[in-house]
Amino acid sequence: MLTEYIQIALSKAHYKIIEDPNPFFGWVDELPGCWANGATLEACREELREVIEDWILITNRLGETLPVIEGMDINPEPALAEVEAD
Repeated sequence: MLTEYIQIALSKAHYKIIEDPNPFFGWVDELPGCWANGATLEACREELREVIEDWILITNRLGETLPVIEGMDINPEPALAEVEAD
């Protein structure tokens, strides 16, 4: 499921060339702060994949909700105790 979420996120990525030693720049609008750059488009894409993985882990660790992308929701289900308390 995590791999599929990352693939969907990468399919939504935008790329452009910037003035930089690593001129390929990529980002995903749905994932704030997820961006990467590389010497080639493929290097940028691979770096972006790693950034997305780290972003998911950090967002999850902070207890924040991950965005649903194209209907894919990888947020953990609320614990039973939390559901009963509501």
